[in-house]
Amino acid sequence: MQLPAGLDENFRFMILEVRKQLEETLSCLAEPTLARREKITNRDDYIDSMKGLIEEKSFSCLVGQPVDRATANLLRCLITMASNLERIADFAVNVVGQLQYLGEARFLTRYDYQPYFDEVLAGLEMIVPAMERRDLSLALGICQCEFRLDDLFKATMGQILTDLQRGRHTGELVTALFIYRYLERMGDSLLNIGEALIFVLVGERLKIHQYEALQDTLAASGLGAPMTEVEFSSFWGNRSGCKVGAVADKSDSSRAHRVIFKEGVRAKILAEKQSIEHWQKVMPGLPPRLFGFQENNGQASLLLEYLSGCTVQEVLLTAADEVVQNALFMTTETMGAVWRATRCESPGRANFIGQLLSRLEDVYRVHPRFEGEAVQIGPLEVPSVGMLLRRVQEIDAELCCPFSVLIHGDYNLNNIIYDHKQQRLHYLDLHRSDPGDYAQDVSVFIASCLRLPVFEPALRRRLGAAAREILAFALAFAQQNNDASFEARLALGLIRSLMTSTRFELNEDFAHHLYLTSLYLMEKIIGHRGRPWAEFRLPGQALVGLEVI
Repeated sequence: MQLPAGLDENFRFMILEVRKQLEETLSCLAEPTLARREKITNRDDYIDSMKGLIEEKSFSCLVGQPVDRATANLLRCLITMASNLERIADFAVNVVGQLQYLGEARFLTRYDYQPYFDEVLAGLEMIVPAMERRDLSLALGICQCEFRLDDLFKATMGQILTDLQRGRHTGELVTALFIYRYLERMGDSLLNIGEALIFVLVGERLKIHQYEALQDTLAASGLGAPMTEVEFSSFWGNRSGCKVGAVADKSDSSRAHRVIFKEGVRAKILAEKQSIEHWQKVMPGLPPRLFGFQENNGQASLLLEYLSGCTVQEVLLTAADEVVQNALFMTTETMGAVWRATRCESPGRANFIGQLLSRLEDVYRVHPRFEGEAVQIGPLEVPSVGMLLRRVQEIDAELCCPFSVLIHGDYNLNNIIYDHKQQRLHYLDLHRSDPGDYAQDVSVFIASCLRLPVFEPALRRRLGAAAREILAFALAFAQQNNDASFEARLALGLIRSLMTSTRFELNEDFAHHLYLTSLYLMEKIIGHRGRPWAEFRLPGQALVGLEVI
């Protein structure tokens, strides 16, 4: 791991200065003097300047001439490490700054601060060797300093809180708590440094718990390889909150044996694991194969089959008409096969408006003007969005599907993989899957066609045509299965999907189109109340209006 000329020397000197800062702080805690405090403060200014110099040189390297990805990652790592070294030095200044509030300097000796300094100094000592040797174990060691510092602080805080309950030396105890908190926060900076080194060595940004989850999951699945020989490529842009990426052995140039690693909150990952296992029984081959599962401290991870092909969204936006038609045919055939195979006579309820209300605050945060109040114009009352939603929620409670089928739960275009070569379809992200109302999947699919911020007329027509094809298929299925209220429930599903989609759309005009379409559907379904739901028809203008934007 070779730094550009000059930067290596600057960085090493910065580490040395931070070490001196900590050693001087340790001495100042034992024998505080004004001269020592001033020396620490003055050195902090020098360390700040060194950080600025390293940042300036790194940015110059990045913008001055083309650099390969490995060098760019190294420079990004260096900037992160320099910032966190400077933060450690700042915490040292904060520590000695608190000494003025202690009536007696030796008060701190009631609690042992030496182990804190030992941990931080040990972490600093590992940085250069980790870089020189490309040693992941040392990078992990730096991260683990933070965990030990957390344990030290937890024990110290417990002692201080116990002493506070006695009601004596309150000011000194609060000051001591601040000092030890600053020492503990040095561990947070060491963690950032360790994770920056992991980023350089693995090639992707991984938090320590994500790195350990990947390592453990690969080992448990029998696919273990030295982590330095593993290539990890993140899939950016997903909204699940999970870390998702492709994992391959660097020696496999064909990338024929890639797998997908997914890590996140245990409840979500466990739900996906259980759903995949259930789907494999119902429709073998439709979900990806599951190679491994690990859980630890509220987090969990999966190792899944890497599926060839592309998403249906990519097909609609880039493929030839023949490929698009084939993908849509396979989509409807698969939907029908799943619905027929999993149908049961228990009524299916989606709670569309409840789902919308749980996300409404996020919609208003992005688009405050959507939160309109009721307006009275002479005898005419224009209800507020909240009033409309309450009325629609009453309708939602009245309606249900007369049967249930196994639904995907998040059936948008990016969660369906189409493999044209193998003529196969696969489902992804099944953690929301459950028996329910098929109108949920249909509405999400249609909305995911119409909410794409693509404004080229030919592509919008293609997206609209795809939405209509899925709608026609679902209407035929509803008729065959005597589902009289399907179109009314589908309108509710579109209200939910179109309005909640606006929280991800910063194009104000387009978001307003989605919002107004949702309001239009609300007014239509409210206006129909009191008549048979079998007579309700989804207004064609709702789809056409969004198709021709």
